[in-house]
Amino acid sequence: MSKPLFKLGLIINPYAGIGGALALKGSDGAQIRAQALAMGASKNAPLRSQLALQEILPLKDHITFYVVAGEMGEDLVKHLGFHYTVVHRPSQQQTEALDTELAAQAMLDANVDLLLFAGGDGTARNVCSVVNEQLPVLGIPAGCKIHSGVYAITPQAAGRVLKKVISGELVSLNQAEVRDIDETLLREGRVNARQFGEMQVPTELQYIQAVKMGGRESDELVLADIAAHVIELMDHFPDHYFVMGSGSTVDFVMQELGLNNTLLGVDVVLAGRLVASDVTANELLSLTADKPCKVVLTLIGGQGHILGRGNQQLSPAFISRIGKENMLVIASKTKLASLNGRPLISDSGDSQLDEQLAGRMAIITGYHDQVLYPLADFRQMDGASKHER
Repeated sequence: MSKPLFKLGLIINPYAGIGGALALKGSDGAQIRAQALAMGASKNAPLRSQLALQEILPLKDHITFYVVAGEMGEDLVKHLGFHYTVVHRPSQQQTEALDTELAAQAMLDANVDLLLFAGGDGTARNVCSVVNEQLPVLGIPAGCKIHSGVYAITPQAAGRVLKKVISGELVSLNQAEVRDIDETLLREGRVNARQFGEMQVPTELQYIQAVKMGGRESDELVLADIAAHVIELMDHFPDHYFVMGSGSTVDFVMQELGLNNTLLGVDVVLAGRLVASDVTANELLSLTADKPCKVVLTLIGGQGHILGRGNQQLSPAFISRIGKENMLVIASKTKLASLNGRPLISDSGDSQLDEQLAGRMAIITGYHDQVLYPLADFRQMDGASKHER
């Protein structure tokens, strides 16, 4: 008796993350999406979905996709040669949250084995409002802000989890939080994230991200030491642009400099002066084209991402140009310890760049105090996981 085909649902929010590189602080709302498109934004969610699905191409004869018409799923699976059935057709070209919700209901009605979706926290929230805990889900990270625990750490990681599930390996199902933040407050520099529900996720811990830990570092003396180290570097390299990434740890450095800071954006400092605020990816490339640069980053508490979460303005083109040696990652040892040994993660949108960055990185943890910490190499993670088990 032949094994039944795995019924895999797919929903792609084609507008997910469209405002990230343009410093729009998210993609929720028709007005923001229209503004992003008018500014020349590209739709990256289908490309990130393709990275995930390429991992399961060897199993395509064992899978039937249940998809949404057009760019919400059908175009991609057709391009890759998967078997598929269309279960929902959007009523308009620029899809909205309602389309995601109707598609999720169609997946429930089709009784799929697992629902794969690409987007950010808003997409997860839309799916959760329909699915709740009725159906296993897995998110492909494609949004600007990803606080929820239903997403894989990278698109490729989502594909690897799928491959294990479809191949019949024993993969645990666990409850994961769906969290979202108020984008209106976010654009005012305030972060207000709250839980909207839980969904079931196939959990391979090295591939599924943790829920983002909020709040500022409590030990201001440690942060002051880190800031003193970075400011000393600025004094030592007065001709370098220092590109200040997002996050509260970087924000503390800017406070010590006495400069206004975009908490969830990217600013540029030269010789102790603020020369540009809340820049887009293209603005950053243009501004820094003729000067040496260093970028100051921190990691997302509890998750470990240094690229690809809330700082899409730091494009692969920019990071490739400045090189790993000019990436200054700052974090307290407490923040590193909260990862419980998990490596840092780069989800830059360019898998070749992520591989080049992999390996040990020097993390600034105080004044003239650094530790070596690993940045994940996804080519080796399967082998590491088997060894650990």
